[in-house]
Amino acid sequence: MLLIKINEIKKTYGNRVVLDHVSFDIQRESRIGIVGHNGSGKTTLANILAGILRADKGTIDSPSTDIKIGYLRQSMRDNDPCLPDEESMFEGEVFEHTGRLGIGKLDIWDDSRLSSLSGGEKMKVALANIWSSSPDLLILDEPTNHLDEKGIHWLVSELNKYSGAVLIISHDRYFLDQSVSSIVEIEDGKSVVWTGNYTRYHEEKAKVLEAARQEYEIQQRHKKKIEDQMANLRSWSEKAHRDSTKQGGFKEFYRVKAKKLDNQVKSKRKRLERELKQNTMQKPKEQQEIRFQFKERTRHGKRILEVNNLGKKFGKRILFSDSSFYITHGEKVGIVGDNGSGKTTLLNILLGKDQVFSGEIWLSETLKVGYLSQDADDFDGQKSALEHTGLTDRQKLTDARTAFASLGLDDAKITCPVGQLSLGERTRVKLLCMMLANADILILDEPTNHLDLSSREELEKALSSFPGTILAVSHDLYFLNRISEKLLVIENCNIKRVERGFKDYRGKQEPAPGKKEEDLLLLQNEISALLGKISLADKNSKEYIEMDKSLAQLMEQQKRIQRNN
Repeated sequence: MLLIKINEIKKTYGNRVVLDHVSFDIQRESRIGIVGHNGSGKTTLANILAGILRADKGTIDSPSTDIKIGYLRQSMRDNDPCLPDEESMFEGEVFEHTGRLGIGKLDIWDDSRLSSLSGGEKMKVALANIWSSSPDLLILDEPTNHLDEKGIHWLVSELNKYSGAVLIISHDRYFLDQSVSSIVEIEDGKSVVWTGNYTRYHEEKAKVLEAARQEYEIQQRHKKKIEDQMANLRSWSEKAHRDSTKQGGFKEFYRVKAKKLDNQVKSKRKRLERELKQNTMQKPKEQQEIRFQFKERTRHGKRILEVNNLGKKFGKRILFSDSSFYITHGEKVGIVGDNGSGKTTLLNILLGKDQVFSGEIWLSETLKVGYLSQDADDFDGQKSALEHTGLTDRQKLTDARTAFASLGLDDAKITCPVGQLSLGERTRVKLLCMMLANADILILDEPTNHLDLSSREELEKALSSFPGTILAVSHDLYFLNRISEKLLVIENCNIKRVERGFKDYRGKQEPAPGKKEEDLLLLQNEISALLGKISLADKNSKEYIEMDKSLAQLMEQQKRIQRNN
């Protein structure tokens, strides 16, 4: 049964067209994933549906007059409308849901604890509040940002039981595969509807792009053949006219012959020109490649950070105590722990932003630190991206423009106020400012939040090859698997250094319920992504051979998991 009909929605910001005749239907039990590159208009569409923005053109119609919408925004402030007031946090379904999400004993928290919720805890409280209102349509904009595994499992479980319609904006491949049954892709302002989950969409789109690419190549060959025929006709006609002036007493004969050939040439040319007009398929759009490049400023001694007997608490609540660890030059360290365990607090202590703690911290004085906060919305929204670089030298500004272009940010986007950019685009701006700083250590708090899939993959590649030190907080399993070589694990009020990466550490823990299924899904997503890339590669290229080997390894790994299930 139809709930909402979205018809020909158009939205512009200045001269920039963000949404251009977007149309699709939302049924009463729809499970729709909205995907697209950063800045493609996904959040703008959500804001229009929620009544926060007005479309320039188009309509949103419904057979019902009293549709209740629950909207989880991508970025929340303390007074965000999707957060409950303090009184309702301790009552009824909100209180029940927060308990199941892993935030227990809210009713005995003191004011200092309630006012210092982590990003993940805020997300959980907002989800609990929205769920308790039982809306007809749930709009969730990047709901897994900041969430730990327990929160994601709860969300997937609740979505499977939910009786209303759900619209999810997400770049989380695993989450989309478990949560949606159709995909609406926003690209160049247009909407395309695909049936199936994210993996199915990814596979089908790769096939469509490959078919379009092959059709375009066939058309180009045919077009070249027509153009060659037209060139030959012109050559014959010109030769006939030259001959008619050189044949003495036979001039009249050759003039008539040249005129007759002219008529034949004109007739054939018209036919070929018509045929040429019919072969006007545009070249399939190539996905814009994003390029991150981090450079280390200088080399340092082996040990760059030492922490002894670190302790931190909020009121009576202890985050961690008597914790000691070290980090050496060149290590890539992931920080993991449940929501509210103190990961961001630890970063703030190391950065000198939080100086209320016990214990000792030694950080190399010559170390240049690059820091990415988890809040992409902490920019001065009135300044442009170029102004945020702090550069004034003309050549350096030119180099910065080139670097921005490599991140998919054209001149219009880097000269307009940052507040007009999407959160994903703002994250790219912050990452570029870090790149320009040539830091020795990168401290990253949820760096893949807000980034689209291609940007995440390129960021992972760049960080993997970064010669300096990385300290990263993340709940992104793909990111942690690829980046981390060591871990700082926060659990049971203690910070423990683990001498292996996240993949090995997680593999040696007791499997959680459903872990095999989760690992299988992750593998299937990797296989799907690799298949898409292989289909576009030259079979004789070195890249194809390497990807084919990787695919064989992933397939074997998939078989092992399936055999053990």
